[in-house]
Amino acid sequence: MGAFHAYDIRGIYGVDFDRTTAYKVGYFLPELLGASEVLVGRDCRVSSQEIHDALVEGICDAGADVADIGLSTTPMVYFGTANYGYKASVQITASHNPAEYNGMKVSRENALPVGLDTGLGQIKAWIEEDRPTPVAARRGTVRPKDIHKDYIDFMMKFKGDYSGLKIAIDCSNGMACLFAHEVFGEQPEYLFDTIDGRFPNHEPNPLVAKNVEPLKQLVRKTGADVGVIYDGDADRVMFVDEKGQFVAPDLVIAMMAKYFCDERGEKAPRVLQEIRSSKAVGEYLARYGAELHTWRVGRAFAAPKLREIDGLWGGELAGHYYFKDFFYSDSGLLSSLIVLRIVAALKKQGSSFSAQIAEIAGYCNSGEINFRLEDKPGAMKAVCAHFSAQETPLKTMDFDGFRLEFADWWFNIRPSNTEPYLRFICEARTEELLQDKVAQTCRLLEEKFGAIRS
Repeated sequence: MGAFHAYDIRGIYGVDFDRTTAYKVGYFLPELLGASEVLVGRDCRVSSQEIHDALVEGICDAGADVADIGLSTTPMVYFGTANYGYKASVQITASHNPAEYNGMKVSRENALPVGLDTGLGQIKAWIEEDRPTPVAARRGTVRPKDIHKDYIDFMMKFKGDYSGLKIAIDCSNGMACLFAHEVFGEQPEYLFDTIDGRFPNHEPNPLVAKNVEPLKQLVRKTGADVGVIYDGDADRVMFVDEKGQFVAPDLVIAMMAKYFCDERGEKAPRVLQEIRSSKAVGEYLARYGAELHTWRVGRAFAAPKLREIDGLWGGELAGHYYFKDFFYSDSGLLSSLIVLRIVAALKKQGSSFSAQIAEIAGYCNSGEINFRLEDKPGAMKAVCAHFSAQETPLKTMDFDGFRLEFADWWFNIRPSNTEPYLRFICEARTEELLQDKVAQTCRLLEEKFGAIRS
């Protein structure tokens, strides 16, 4: 049962979960969410069809019906859930993980995420106690449901004039291939735009630098103004500027004000960031009178929080961007439509993607550093105590690990919810100060906790 995590069900198929797990998730889901019909989609992974068949069998055996949308991006399932009023949905996917992984992302009414604390934990408990799964007197039925046109029509409302823009797009052989050509046409230069659940060209994770290298090379070769790369299920997107440089995803949160505020005229918006976001985000958004909220990492936390604060948009360091306009959910396609719109406008003004990001950025950043160690709670407290003894923090956040802010630098240290890591990120006004704080942290964790940096 190691596949049940804070945000979703995910692991190596056949090791962390199997066909029986998928069947029981399907069987218990209608009862958990009070659903008489469940919307189901799947990605292109080799194991997705088998998981789909088991999941659907479980749903039907429980007496509920299935609306099957077939191959889909994860955001397409969110759209279908909220737009058509389903009380439950499942997208079969392992998102950005390697090909041998798979999983299920579960949503409830209004496309609200179902995490471990909001329902997945109950299903896990029912499976572990071997709760019976008798076939209902009236088995459910499966009907195909085509939502492709409605979804594209919805997305195209956000498309701008990109006629003067040179675009490079890496679909990662994932689910973005379903829509990229239809939405962006044949003008962009494409990479890996054929669906292949084996991901033969690179793993579908844009956060890993080597996976973005082909896109960087294409941008430089073609003189593109912007590069776009999606993850496996297209709920995340990241960008490369016209110089072939990777753009920090949190800075894009700030940049989106140019669309929402400058173009649409939204006043004093509420914006959501996560605990690892650069201080530069808040400093830039202050120009627009934005009310910035900071919250935990992950869709299971971010989507409900954006709804709670009635925020206009928000984002995460992992390349998720959430929108009130998209049922408070995340979408890689919608995010890219907005960013391309902004870059196109910048070009017409004689500016560029890199120039805009340089205007926002004001700090040196370590990027996220991973440590393997056993005593994660002890290690987090030790790091906080070490730096607090040197300097009194100006602000402390104690959710999702800890974030301590000082006059000229800050850090966040948190345990991964999906991998065996303790994650550390640090930002400072100078490179010298940044390197000193990172070195102190590494030394402390290695000497006292036997940490292995990876």
